[in-house]
Amino acid sequence: MECRVTEVIRPKDLDGNITATRLVMGQVVGVHIRRDLLRDGIYDTAAARPILRGGGLGDYFEILREGHFFMPRPPAD
Repeated sequence: MECRVTEVIRPKDLDGNITATRLVMGQVVGVHIRRDLLRDGIYDTAAARPILRGGGLGDYFEILREGHFFMPRPPAD
């Protein structure tokens, strides 16, 4: 996803002190998808083999097909 920064927030701790971290918010202005990863018009996430940050000093995880499950959305009000 191609994004443009809309806001940079300096979070505060429980005592109201500004922390050394930053929360960057952005707006998606473009999406780039390999066409071979589209299955019946739906992005096949597992086929792309993305990784994500898992916390710790250097922990990452790969999204695998074996981890897929379905969770239906609740009905709209």
